[in-house]
Amino acid sequence: MSDASPTPPNDDPLTEGARARAHGRPKDACPYPADSPERAAWLEAYDGLPAATAVPPGP
Repeated sequence: MSDASPTPPNDDPLTEGARARAHGRPKDACPYPADSPERAAWLEAYDGLPAATAVPPGP
């Protein structure tokens, strides 16, 4: 019998961010530290936009 989980534990941040959004997880579930390149990549994938073109939320 296999103990393999359906989600690999060490995906790259882009894959993890996209998967989090697809599974309905909140944006603040990002596991990476603030100001890290991994966090930027995770949030970019979550939003579906490169960080340079992301539009900040309005008032």
